[in-house]
Amino acid sequence: MTDGTGSRPVEGPGEELAMYKIVSKEDTIRIPAEYMRRGASLDQHIDRLAMTAFEGRFDEQNRFVLVTSNHEAIGRGRIIHGDGAIYQKVKFDAVVFCMEDYEVVEGAVSEINEFGAFIRIGPMEALLHKSQIMEDMVDVNVGAGVIEGRSGGKRLAVGSHVRARIVSLSPDTTDPRRSKIGLTCKQPGLGSQAWEKEN
Repeated sequence: MTDGTGSRPVEGPGEELAMYKIVSKEDTIRIPAEYMRRGASLDQHIDRLAMTAFEGRFDEQNRFVLVTSNHEAIGRGRIIHGDGAIYQKVKFDAVVFCMEDYEVVEGAVSEINEFGAFIRIGPMEALLHKSQIMEDMVDVNVGAGVIEGRSGGKRLAVGSHVRARIVSLSPDTTDPRRSKIGLTCKQPGLGSQAWEKEN
C-alpha cells in the first residue's frame, strides 16, 4: 500500500521505519565513442549504461538506489572536446532506500564480531556496538555467534530480529560498502523481538 507519493514504508509499531520509495530522477550518463556506430540506435545502450551508472550507489540526497527502470533520453547529448563520448541526460524511475538520523529501523543480525553485531537493514549493514546493545555488561562469543548479558541473560545471535535507532549515519558516495551506520538499542522499546516475549 502506498501513500500516493510512491512511498512504501516498512511499518512498525509507533514509528515510521526505514523506507523504500519509487522516485523519478534525471541524471547524465556517458556513452563511449565505440557505441556510436553508423545506423545503430543509442537507445539500445541507454538501459545498460544507466543501470551501471546509478544502481548500487547513493544519490545526491543520500538515498541508496536499488533498481532503475524506464530510462529515456532527454534531448540531444553533448560531446566534450578531447573525450569523444556523448554525455546524455536521461530521466528514469528508481527504487531508493532512505534512512534518517535517529530513525527507528528493524533488521536481522547478520554477523557477530568482537565489537558487537552487524545488523542487516534492507540493502545496508549497520553496526550495533556491544556498548549499545543493553544496559547490562555483555560477553561476546564470536565462535558461537552470540552476545549475552552477564546478569540478565538477554541474548543476541545471528538471525535475531532487532529494532534499533540510528545514532550515526555517514554514507560513502564513492563506495557504499564503506558507509558507516551506527545503532543503539539502549532505549525503551528497542532491542531483540525475543526480549519482548521474555518480559
